[in-house]
Amino acid sequence: MLTLPSEREIWTALEEVKDPEISVVSVVEMGIVRSVELKEDGVEVAMTPTFSGCPALRVMHDDIEAKLRELGFEEVEVKTVLSPPWSTDWITEGAKAKLHEFGIAPPAPTSEDEGLIQLEASPASCPRCGSFDTSTKNTFGPTLCKSIHVCNACKEPFEAFKSL
Repeated sequence: MLTLPSEREIWTALEEVKDPEISVVSVVEMGIVRSVELKEDGVEVAMTPTFSGCPALRVMHDDIEAKLRELGFEEVEVKTVLSPPWSTDWITEGAKAKLHEFGIAPPAPTSEDEGLIQLEASPASCPRCGSFDTSTKNTFGPTLCKSIHVCNACKEPFEAFKSL
């Protein structure tokens, strides 16, 4: 008889599922995987995308499902949960360090007003030189959750996560 993995082993395996848009972090580190529940006939995973219209939603769903099937589960359900909405506060400290090393300024903590986007966020720290003397060049970055900045100290452009 086949012994299926424990919940802890499932979480560990899901750490290998990378964010399709930022391959240095996993969907677990990004806070996208919200829960894992073992069922009598399989496993159920709840995930919350960074945005409800996230173009990578299908890829994440399929990658999570494939990883769980690799573990031996025949019955896999990956649910998309939109409430509460994803927050950059769910990104682990380890993932923030990886983003910084990758050249993306990690988000600042959000305000106490849960669910609100901070329009007047503190300046992003340059991931190359560490300076806070930076300017926002475009609030619309390559993905919905990022913006484009330039460092006035080292003159390098960089992306920064918006605090959501």
